[in-house]
Amino acid sequence: MAEVPEAHSGWTFVTNHARVLAAIADNPNARIRDIAAHCRLTERAVQRIISDLEQDGYLSHTRDGRTNTYRIEPEKVLRHPAEAGLTVAALLSLLVQDETDRGRATSHPAPRPGADAHAGARGTGEQ
Repeated sequence: MAEVPEAHSGWTFVTNHARVLAAIADNPNARIRDIAAHCRLTERAVQRIISDLEQDGYLSHTRDGRTNTYRIEPEKVLRHPAEAGLTVAALLSLLVQDETDRGRATSHPAPRPGADAHAGARGTGEQ
């Protein structure tokens, strides 16, 4: 997996289950150790999350020697009533980006919906 992000404290928008699922979507052969490091979780927490996801049919795995290969069920519908009708694929489309998009997103964030495209030039005297 790629470099591990810095630690974060406080609340976040994304659950640990979603983070683990996104990490697996990035690399279906990832080791639990790598998923845990990427998501800033313990290996035991990742094992519990994977078990939850498998138990409810969102994820399955096959074992080849010492390697697990995970398979996500993209058409499975999310659990919470507020997300009724949304699929795992829709969630992952928001969370999983290829590495080139990640670099671009952090250095040049997309404009906010409804934001004036020239707002940044106003304070500099440019027009």
